[in-house]
Amino acid sequence: MGIYLDNAATSFPKPDCVVSAMEKYMREVGVSSGRGAYRLALKADQMVYETRRSLAKLFNIKDASRLVFTSNVTESLNLAIKGIVSPGDHVVTSAMEHNAVWRCLRVLEAEGVISLSVVPCHRNGTLAVEQLPARLRPTTSLIVMLHASNVMGTLVPVKEVGAIARERDIPFLVDAAQTAGVYPIDVEDLSVDLLAFTGHKGLLGPAGTGGLYIRPGLAPQPLKQGGTGSESSLERQPDQLPERYEAGTLNIPGIVGLGAAVDFLLAQGIGAIRAHERELLAYTYEQLSQIDQVCLYGPRHPDRQIGVFAFNLKGVRPEEAAYVLDEVYGVMVRAGLHCSPCAHRLLGTEQYGTLRVGLGYATTRGDIDALVEGLRAIALRTEGVDTVER
Repeated sequence: MGIYLDNAATSFPKPDCVVSAMEKYMREVGVSSGRGAYRLALKADQMVYETRRSLAKLFNIKDASRLVFTSNVTESLNLAIKGIVSPGDHVVTSAMEHNAVWRCLRVLEAEGVISLSVVPCHRNGTLAVEQLPARLRPTTSLIVMLHASNVMGTLVPVKEVGAIARERDIPFLVDAAQTAGVYPIDVEDLSVDLLAFTGHKGLLGPAGTGGLYIRPGLAPQPLKQGGTGSESSLERQPDQLPERYEAGTLNIPGIVGLGAAVDFLLAQGIGAIRAHERELLAYTYEQLSQIDQVCLYGPRHPDRQIGVFAFNLKGVRPEEAAYVLDEVYGVMVRAGLHCSPCAHRLLGTEQYGTLRVGLGYATTRGDIDALVEGLRAIALRTEGVDTVER
């Protein structure tokens, strides 16, 4: 199979329990939830509820009904942003957002719906949080930021941002695409009002799953309307959660698989998963520091980032290095802009991108050794060539 180091895009392999749970649902239940009172429909209802409850436990959400399912974090972010802002509103974000946030905000800005302010970041991705208060206005209706960079892995001080937002009574939306499942998230402790996440990355679930937590007191406008299986006589979306935001048939096989994945994570313990990631990061940086041609970006410190990091090999285009790593050494990494041109503008790599490694729960020291061996061999063959600047 080779060595997979692109978990920042999609985690792989999935735990066996995820596959088993999805197969069991498809073979033994297989019907829609919320659409019937017969036994199999009620069983499907229960399975969906159990996933909702497990996610609520993971994120310390007191009312599981305030956690709504979506198809991915992009839908969650669109629902939160477009459901909160109104014409004339002002939004604040960071300078290293993923396109899932950046494009959504820029389109709203271009259409004249919102004005936008950006909090700068340092070259290693660290947020200049002290500059956030000066960017807030009386019309600021939303602060939205990622929890960790999908390029450099840099962690954003969401607790500090959340405290500032809560003090000013401004809703705070966190994009937890890269942190959910690998880093502790407590929506109460962090003062998070809206938490957007995806199932297929650190949560170890299947693609096509995600969700959004909406704190009590907030009622974003639904992104879509349609059947909910309840209050069918209404000609508008029902007000109660989660039905208000879950129009249409849910991806029940995916949700069941996600539930099994979250239960797996809860059994392992997020603390243990985070410790494994930190240990691997420290080992990786120690090994890569021995290759002179490696140019590392970001914090380069396990305490200030998650298990995602970007780098280049001096003299080698990222896509060329990625191709050789895969074809010759069986090591799979990502090359390019990673859907985050904002982050690459910070790094000065927007013209050619970087290589990116995303560690996972199944990644071992042996996997890192194989990566380093391949990089060292590529570096030796290209020594003296300078086509990618440091």
